[in-house]
Amino acid sequence: MTMTYNYISIYRGEFSSTFNVLALLKFNSHLPIKKSSTTFIFYLKGKLFLFFMAVKTNGFVEGSLSDELMNLLLNLASEWGDVFDSSNLKVIHLSGAMTNEIYQISWPTKMENLPRTVLIRIYGEGVELFFDRDEEIRTFKCMSTHGHGPKLLGQFKEGRVEEFIHARTLSASDLRDPEISALIAAKMKEFHYLDMPGSKNVVLWDRMRNWLSEAKSLCSLEHVKEFHLDKLGTEIDSLEKALSGHHQQIGFCHNDLQYGNIMIDDKAKSITLIDYEYASYNPIAYDLANHFCEMAANYHTEKPHILDYSKYPDQEERLRFIHKYLGSTGHQSSDAEAKQLADDIEKFTLANHIFWGLWGLISAYVNHIDFDYMEYARQRFQQYWLRDPEILNN
Repeated sequence: MTMTYNYISIYRGEFSSTFNVLALLKFNSHLPIKKSSTTFIFYLKGKLFLFFMAVKTNGFVEGSLSDELMNLLLNLASEWGDVFDSSNLKVIHLSGAMTNEIYQISWPTKMENLPRTVLIRIYGEGVELFFDRDEEIRTFKCMSTHGHGPKLLGQFKEGRVEEFIHARTLSASDLRDPEISALIAAKMKEFHYLDMPGSKNVVLWDRMRNWLSEAKSLCSLEHVKEFHLDKLGTEIDSLEKALSGHHQQIGFCHNDLQYGNIMIDDKAKSITLIDYEYASYNPIAYDLANHFCEMAANYHTEKPHILDYSKYPDQEERLRFIHKYLGSTGHQSSDAEAKQLADDIEKFTLANHIFWGLWGLISAYVNHIDFDYMEYARQRFQQYWLRDPEILNN
């Protein structure tokens, strides 16, 4: 759900604690309020207030919005020749993000009916356990230089300001549209062939081992036992041995290609991939496996953590996507080539379940975004133990 406001005002330290804000809301229950685990948005005395909570450990002081961010927006507006007035801001909280908090902020320009819009990314708690933020920003800048994704407009302690792409974010159902699916396949092939600076070694296996170590250090004994964390090291070793054949093609992979990280210009029929936080060099079959697994998810429901594996694409749909992927650069793919890649993809779904299972488990302990990470992790691990014997034996 998104809500648009005509103007905002930012509390700057008037409330000394979360309790005081909650008390204000409790004793002013008539106030129209939008609430998430990280944000209160409410009207009081004709003004609209944003109150950030869960991201406070990343630099937000309770009851205030960073002066650094406000100054950054002011400087950007000045560079563009806009008159920046905080009373004329429009703020939309974009739902569906599970690592960061995302906001769309707009303000009037000198051209009537043509507002200026930027995207604000507030870094979530505990993300340093998953990836190196400096490395992610270098990737972001490099992608922008290559003409992929949004431009980086500025950074502040709690996050960054990005170019707002005037395109439509895909929905869960869009992934099943044959025309859109073909565009995604072609864009993935293009992405995989990017020549990115730095190491081109596969990251997947060591990253999972690092996450397993973090999970063991964070989890209660109950969760260590429930999620078989003491066995997972052996499982990861076995998967790496089984899936590291010489025929595996290594490319620059997005690694998180859910529908919310894909945008489409419906007029131009062009696809843009966004959010490269988990991007790295990996087997391309893993990236394709991740995309197929994401078809079981819909993050814009009342229970966004619930996965429906009856929606996992069947063999016909997978092969159609694979042929579009292989043939997107003019290469005429054979049935044998497509079948080999399809078999590899199915095996890499096992690694994908462990990967995101560990992510969910760690996130349940460190991230306070309104998402049931623990139940999400539980479903991913259930799929791993269910499918492992069937897939590897075949």
